[in-house]
Amino acid sequence: MNYKKLGNTDLDVSTICLGTMTWGEQNSQEEGFEQMDYALEQEINFFDTAELYAVPPKKETYGKTEEIIGNWFHERKSREKVILATKISGNGPSWIRNGGFQYNEKNITEAIEKSLARLKTDYIDLYQLHWPERKANYFGKLGYQHQNKEEEWNDFEKILIVLNKFVTQGKIRHIGLSNETAWGLTKFLEISKIKNLPRIASIQNPYNLLNRTHEVGLAEISVREKSGLLAYSPLASGYLSGKYRNGQMPKNSRMDLFFEFWPRYRTPNAEKVIDEYFKISEKYNLNLAQMSLKFCEIQPFITSVIIGATTMEQLKINIESVNVNLNDEIIKDINNIQKIYPNPCP
Repeated sequence: MNYKKLGNTDLDVSTICLGTMTWGEQNSQEEGFEQMDYALEQEINFFDTAELYAVPPKKETYGKTEEIIGNWFHERKSREKVILATKISGNGPSWIRNGGFQYNEKNITEAIEKSLARLKTDYIDLYQLHWPERKANYFGKLGYQHQNKEEEWNDFEKILIVLNKFVTQGKIRHIGLSNETAWGLTKFLEISKIKNLPRIASIQNPYNLLNRTHEVGLAEISVREKSGLLAYSPLASGYLSGKYRNGQMPKNSRMDLFFEFWPRYRTPNAEKVIDEYFKISEKYNLNLAQMSLKFCEIQPFITSVIIGATTMEQLKINIESVNVNLNDEIIKDINNIQKIYPNPCP
């Protein structure tokens, strides 16, 4: 396994992070336990979850994933072996603290205390804001339109002050952002420096061969400010494994079960671009999923690549990507496809 520093912290995290959002929906607790056991055996020390999970989100499964992880910590006595990341949901579902803006002292306090209880732990290593509360472009949105009379949203400085209280108490160690923009990350970093408040250690955004938009503005910030990317959806919801090529729809796959929930990777050019990457993997005798994951892992602005699997076979293939070598010729071929079809699924 490979490791990198989490931002400017003293934590060394595995460059493969175990994603968990299917546990409690597509995966049972037993299957989640098996995945965590195997990941730990493979020297993965970084797990990512969220209070919102399982996904697709619904009231009945809210918090289930954290509960499964907590039960595993309790049974395996393995809490100290894991660097644990979770998230507080922003302005979103009505079943989470009655909806509305969440990043205030009352809601952050409730969210942290309940996550700690579900996770059966005294502390969270990385606590992330799941998405911006303000009007911003995330989850694939394009064409930002500013509202001069926009709704009020929680002030960044006030958020950091609240989070600092929990850092001081030892209940969270570090903080991060998710689905955030270059402006948002920059403002948080600026305020933390000026006011001597907790610093953003990471940003968790989508990054894969179909969506390399992080490279445009955020990559420079990630490197210069040591606030690295935790890349989610590195296989584009499974499309970059090749399993949906040529109209295939494997039974009980994510798209088979929840087709309408993930439209992001069904754009006009997506299928032909996936085929082009598949040809590259065949040319160099590589597994498409492993090639796609390794391309993410080697980027200098990436701290860790978050993998998600519903079967042990998938998990083993994904983790084995750390041992793949992408030479200059392979990288050149991949970049040539990006030049012809830039970011078909932003």
